[in-house]
Amino acid sequence: MARRREWTRETLAAGVRAGDTRALARAITLVENSDPLAYEVVRDLYPETGRAYTIGVTGPPGVGKSTLIGALVRHVREQDMSVGVISVDPSSPFTHGALLGDRIRLADHFLDPGVFIRSMGTRGHLGGLAESSLQTMLVLDAAGKDVIFLETVGAGQSEVEVIGVADTVLLVLMPGSGDSVQALKAGIMEIPDVIAVNKSDHPAAKTMLNEVRSILALDHERAWKPPIVLTEAMRSENVDQVWAEVERHRSFLEEHGGLEERRRRNLAGEVFAVASARAKTHLEHAVRDDPELRRLLDEVQRRELDPLTAVREIMEKVFKVEDGNSPDTR
Repeated sequence: MARRREWTRETLAAGVRAGDTRALARAITLVENSDPLAYEVVRDLYPETGRAYTIGVTGPPGVGKSTLIGALVRHVREQDMSVGVISVDPSSPFTHGALLGDRIRLADHFLDPGVFIRSMGTRGHLGGLAESSLQTMLVLDAAGKDVIFLETVGAGQSEVEVIGVADTVLLVLMPGSGDSVQALKAGIMEIPDVIAVNKSDHPAAKTMLNEVRSILALDHERAWKPPIVLTEAMRSENVDQVWAEVERHRSFLEEHGGLEERRRRNLAGEVFAVASARAKTHLEHAVRDDPELRRLLDEVQRRELDPLTAVREIMEKVFKVEDGNSPDTR
């Protein structure tokens, strides 16, 4: 029986640079498990990142995001570009490599050496989903992938953080779906750069398109007006048009110097998002393990101590910093 390869920092980084699939898979597993070796490898690779173009694909569950990504991957591969797909959507058929029924067409991509697909989980990560997905994106970028798709559900804060690392955000909606209407109402319209209304043969498709257009019309401040494309991802209809709009958005960013600015802002935002998640986890553990800090919480819950005084004392003890919002009583 062949002995399992023992990866070192040097061999793993070299394998990722060479685009070796086993090295990529191993590096991403280490990232998900918060292994110290992963941090060293990403640190070595980081100067070589920034070449891949990242597309965040978001939207409610069941609207066909994975199907659309599958069709986009096929379109991109026809242009001889290599692709990485990171799925952080638990409802996605990419998760666990599920390839049953109408999902079997995705098997082509799993067998294509120019495509690397990975599903993500938090796995107890201190920084949560934002950290593990960012690190995975950097690994795929360093491996020479030309395009990276980040798939997520457009819902909670962690998903918004994940999508925050993308160069272009593609929002997928579906007519006749209550979730899609909720997505519109939830302010998700501030996020996308390109919108696909999937299942264009649905009777309500045109109505949906008009609804979306009227909501977008309320935003007079954005220089870029998100285009809306009616698609039928199962039949790859208008997928080339979606990609054309993604490329048009990229050109728009590059022409106005916005791509570099967006990437700088996104990376700074990621640093704060990961730091905040880690600080929160550290704080929760500190309070749980310290009887004195637990006593403060108990006093707040019994209304014997006000919350801000408790915050000030916890901050001073855990982080050795004074709460600047507290009044100086000295």
